[in-house]
Parts: sequence; structure tokens; C-alpha cells
Amino acid sequence: MSESNGTLRGQTITLAAIGDLHVTETSEHRYRELFVEISEAADALALCGDLTNFGKTREAEILAEDLRHVTIPIVAVLGNHDYECGQAEEVARILQGAGVTILAEQAVVISGVGFAGVKGFLGGFGRGELGAFGESPIKAFVDAALDEARKLENALRSLKTERSVAVLHYAPVADTVVGEPLEIYPFLGCSRLADAIDRFDHVSAVVHGHAHRGTYEGRTPRGTPVYNCAQMVVQAAKGRPYALIEV
Repeated sequence: MSESNGTLRGQTITLAAIGDLHVTETSEHRYRELFVEISEAADALALCGDLTNFGKTREAEILAEDLRHVTIPIVAVLGNHDYECGQAEEVARILQGAGVTILAEQAVVISGVGFAGVKGFLGGFGRGELGAFGESPIKAFVDAALDEARKLENALRSLKTERSVAVLHYAPVADTVVGEPLEIYPFLGCSRLADAIDRFDHVSAVVHGHAHRGTYEGRTPRGTPVYNCAQMVVQAAKGRPYALIEV
């Protein structure tokens, strides 16, 4: 766990969160002005995955150029699109060079608020969640979901802050995927992520992306607020492509 901007116990911060930027090789300077605006409106920025469109290094470099105009701390997780070309580690390295903390293997504290995150995985919600029974490929699939949940739980456990935020790409609850076709709900997230989150009283909010036609707000079974911060969803709900959340 690392720490940024000191520790301000009890002081509320404003978090900006946005996901599904889907930067392409022709997206030069697409987000520069938006990032300047966010820097003026918030104390920290969370990027909720699918930062690139195909996980190409050139896409990451273009995004990194715009991210250098952010003047507040940035945390991020990668999304499924960022893995498409098999260069996720290089994408992460490029973004780290622009000052981004990738949360997959570490937690960070910003102004007294902890941040932990993982990409997450699919698998379904509640009674519809896929179980590890039957063929070996199904067991491997469920193991991937369990591994992401374990990483999230371990990162949250490492935080000793009074308040923390879980940053994901896949959804932890069905509430925030409402609006998507029912047939694809199992591919938008899984309840195992919410199970990990609900083990901790210090989690104040959860942000994620991925479900482009989902719903902005939901809650975990224990009542922790969950926000779908895919830019398309936030634009429809708030009239701007990023969420502003008081933590």
C-alpha cells in the first residue's frame, strides 16, 4: 500500500470517476480538455477500465498524453478491452508513466481515503451466478472470477483507512446493469465482487464501468453505494461523462 497527499482523517474528498474511454489510434487529444475540467472539479480521478479500444500500445500512448494534463492523483483498473491485444502489462506501464496508479496489485491512500481495485470478471449475479461444477473449462472460468474477488478482498484488507473506494471494471451487482439485455447480464459482472466488498465496513463507495446501457446507481447486499461510471451511463444520468462522488 502506498500513500499520496498525506492523510486527512475525516475530511471529505470529491472523487471523479469515468470508465469506458475506448481510446483509439485516432483519438489524439480527445480527452485533454475533459481531464483539465475534472482536475478543477475533483480531488482525485478513478478510471474504471476499457481505457483503450483494443489494448494497443499506441492507444495507451495517446491516452497517456492527455492524462499528463491531469493535476490530481489518478487511480485506475484495466478492462477487458485493454487485454484484447495481449499487451495489458505494457498498457499499464505506459499509463503508469503518465502518473496513473494501477490498482490491480496494490492499494493506495489519497487524502485519507483508501483505494483498492481489480478488473473483476463475469459470471452472473445472485442465484444466477455460475458455480464451479462440471467440466474443467467451467471450473477454470469460475476460478478466474474467484481470483479477482480474492485480489480485491486482499487489497481492501490492507487498507487501514476509515473510508475507502473499490474501483472495478465489471459490475459487482445487478442493479447497475439494469437497462442491458437480460441475456447478457452474466457477462457484465458477478456477485463474488460484492461478496468481497461487503466483508469490510470501511468501503464507502464502489465505482465500475463496462455496462454501457446500464443504470447509474445501485447497492451491494449490505448497502454500500455502487456507481456505474461508464461514460455513456453517467452522461445520460448527470449530463456530463464523469461522476462526482463525495467520499
